[in-house]
Amino acid sequence: QVQLVESGGGLVQAGGSLRLSCAASGGTFSRYTMAWFRQAPGKEREFVGLSWSGGSPYYADFAKGRFTISRDNAKNTLYLQMNSLKPDDTAVYYCAGGPRAGLMSRGSMYDYWGQGTQVTVSS
Repeated sequence: QVQLVESGGGLVQAGGSLRLSCAASGGTFSRYTMAWFRQAPGKEREFVGLSWSGGSPYYADFAKGRFTISRDNAKNTLYLQMNSLKPDDTAVYYCAGGPRAGLMSRGSMYDYWGQGTQVTVSS
């Protein structure tokens, strides 16, 4: 059973930075496509970006230039570095993973989910 646990969320002022982590256990992390999603209050879940088992990460348009996804396969951990944060970035951030490949921007494509971590950006 794969488990994903996010951490690193919190309260930050606009323009600040946060780094989220997603620790995986119970599976073959290095082979999984891993992704970040977010969900703001009253809004649908939104794709942030993903990291394939190989190659460069892929980002949603709003994340390009501000967010960076990386992974450490030796530590079974996925990261999301968020810079120049805006109040609109306030959401619960989730990591997701699964063995499928391709441009997996829909949540239904992932088999495993973390519990989420709250990010709040104050103006």
